[in-house]
Amino acid sequence: MSEIIATYLLHDKKEDLVKKAESIALGLTVGSWTNLPLLEQKQLQKHKGRVVEVSALPEDEKANAYFGEKRIKGIVKIAYPSANFSSDIPAILTTIFGKLSLDGEIKLIDIELSEELKAQFPGPQFGISGIREKLGVFHRPLLMSIFKGVIGKDLGDLDQQMRAQALGGVDIVKDDEILFENEKTPFEKRLVSGLQTLREVYEETGHRTLYAVNLTGRTYELRDKARRAVELGATSLLFNVFAYGLDVLQALSEDPEISVPIMAHPAFSGAITPSSFYGVSNKVLLGKLLRLAGADYVLFPSPYGSVALDKAETLSIAEALTKEDTQLNKAFPVPSAGIHPGLTELLINDFGNDSIINAGGGIHGHPDGAVAGGKAFRDAIDGVLNGKSLDETAETSDPLQKALNLWGRPEVKA
Repeated sequence: MSEIIATYLLHDKKEDLVKKAESIALGLTVGSWTNLPLLEQKQLQKHKGRVVEVSALPEDEKANAYFGEKRIKGIVKIAYPSANFSSDIPAILTTIFGKLSLDGEIKLIDIELSEELKAQFPGPQFGISGIREKLGVFHRPLLMSIFKGVIGKDLGDLDQQMRAQALGGVDIVKDDEILFENEKTPFEKRLVSGLQTLREVYEETGHRTLYAVNLTGRTYELRDKARRAVELGATSLLFNVFAYGLDVLQALSEDPEISVPIMAHPAFSGAITPSSFYGVSNKVLLGKLLRLAGADYVLFPSPYGSVALDKAETLSIAEALTKEDTQLNKAFPVPSAGIHPGLTELLINDFGNDSIINAGGGIHGHPDGAVAGGKAFRDAIDGVLNGKSLDETAETSDPLQKALNLWGRPEVKA
């Protein structure tokens, strides 16, 4: 049967998880059941929600304190027949967590799509393998950097930053997500100028760098703007997906004329995911749904930096993006925020080769500038992959040594 199974974390004040699960399964599908005539039951059987599992969890004093009374904590899985909804993410989300999200005491923590339903979603157009092909880099984590302090700056300043980052060996440069259409660095001019700078660096060094330009504006303008960017030679797009919606990302990803990788930024997702008691898990929102909608790479807070996310949460996002799937390409996980060269060993140990190391201040803040900042990361990556400690690598890398002197490095435990 084609269906989606949603997993919820419940805190039930009536202390009857089975009854609560049954009410959800019916309330979000046929509405009622026992009072229906047998003929109607037969007609509606294929539309009826199905309780798959109910599991009680140990009492949680933290939850009781939060709610101000004792609650029964448990996991509930419910299957929703795809006969109930059209094959699009808005319809799925409305079905499995639309009015239910207003409950305030239930969290959507996982989703599982049947193979038949999943086949309706192409997923990432390029994914990990496609991006690696574009860059010709196959055996190491990629290195990405971010424009910094660009609000109010002109094209000359951005081009200088672009050149320095590319000369440092950065594989992908992305716009700041808060860089919108403006008079000094308008979208098309910024794109053309940035690409020209990267071509010059490639001719000088043979190093190829992608540029993820920030796609912004009114929703109805985005498709044409993205197509125009591709005409101008764009190599990637950055997209603030949660300000626009998952379905908008999917529309961009599936458009054959928008034939470049799309980078999903997590801005605004923090309004949906942080609570232990309600909302949506990071694994679902930043992992499974973004991959389903077609993100080729996904930024999310790292477990070490300035906006740290729980390590288990970050690993669950990465797993959702990279788990083997016969129908969906893998998407690059991009743990971000507060990343510096001293974290390189930790990042590779935790997220593996198929990840992107993303730094802003960790490159631009290097004592010798962004070129040295990029080289410090590249040397650190090569050293880790060759089985060396960062200190050992720094003995022959002045950029890395200065970075370690500035930012230090955490202890990495096996």
